[in-house]
Amino acid sequence: MHLRHLELTDFRNYERADLPLAPGVTTLLGRNGQGKTNLVEAAGYVATLSSHRVATDAPLVRAGAESAVVRAAVVRDGRETMVELQVVPGRANRARLNRSPLTRPRDVLGTLRTVLFAPEDLSLVKGDPEQRRRFLDDLLVARQPRWAGVRSDYDKALRQRNALLRSAAPLWRASRGRGRGSGPRLAPGESVEEARESALSTLSVWDAHLAQVGAALLYARLRLLRDLVPHLRADYGAIADAAAVPAASYRSTLPEAMSARVAAGEVPEQEELQQGLLEALAAARGTEQERGVTVVGPHRDDLVLALGDLPAKGYASHGESWSLALALRLGAFHLLRTDLGTDPVLVLDDVFAELDSGRRERLAALVADCEQVLITAAVADDVPSGLADSGVVVDVADGRLTVREPA
Repeated sequence: MHLRHLELTDFRNYERADLPLAPGVTTLLGRNGQGKTNLVEAAGYVATLSSHRVATDAPLVRAGAESAVVRAAVVRDGRETMVELQVVPGRANRARLNRSPLTRPRDVLGTLRTVLFAPEDLSLVKGDPEQRRRFLDDLLVARQPRWAGVRSDYDKALRQRNALLRSAAPLWRASRGRGRGSGPRLAPGESVEEARESALSTLSVWDAHLAQVGAALLYARLRLLRDLVPHLRADYGAIADAAAVPAASYRSTLPEAMSARVAAGEVPEQEELQQGLLEALAAARGTEQERGVTVVGPHRDDLVLALGDLPAKGYASHGESWSLALALRLGAFHLLRTDLGTDPVLVLDDVFAELDSGRRERLAALVADCEQVLITAAVADDVPSGLADSGVVVDVADGRLTVREPA
């Protein structure tokens, strides 16, 4: 799989940009702030419908423009597919596949697969659990695009359940004789107890839905992690050239006994996970009513990374953290390569500048056989000569692109 062409209109700092691409290595070279990362961000957006840099679409649209358009020509097994995405902040985005409009933009998922490593990925090791959950879920969708629908269903159920918990908070307080703040809103002739029972009945419905969809998502994450760990270990050893062996385990909000099984690497059946989530929700009912938020479910879980016997977060050195984060991305690449029978596009965004010479050369050796690698760098010396000399260099300056053919 590779990108043959990338075209941008009003995306980030580009009023218009045309970037021809080919298999092999393409290095986007230029000083900071010139638009190198914006190009690979656009490629990643085609693959994931999201940015690795910002949480909303508004910053993707050039200042003064109403929308942005990204077009990508994707080649797989000799067949070319054209993807077009229109990004419209505050409104539904639009998508076309081979010039035919799609009802849902997410139907383009799977056309292009990318694995992108950027300086922000250090948060996979040092940051909050949210970053690691997103890593797992994005990889799930890259592996099988149908999981985008499951993620969406879970998020919707979570929002509805949280809204119910917040709106019913005065009822919970009133039923416990703790009437601080505004009182509950009651229908004419309705008592507090009747309103409370109605809210509890509705909450039980959302419990069942959240547990059902949450169990599907959790089951998929656990299977994914089981398949990813061997690649993680192999790639860390190849990059770091170190004796420490990385480990990854899953920390869940399931009941204690089941949570311990999951942390040990077991993957319970989906029905058992669903029952475990229902039990955890029941046990947390009082806490959730008090706080007005759902505290149980995949949205509160974490991927726990370790080196040897110590957790990576707080104990790994800066170099070890970089190597571990990079190994996670390369592990994702090799897992997708195995699953799909073709390479995803590998993007290394300003990565080599952060690595010492040994790690640079080992990384270069690891990616040399990839079908397509997109590299961004501020100076040519940051890129190992074996990679830079074998591919195309694109100079990026003030939003202008100049292609230099190989010597």
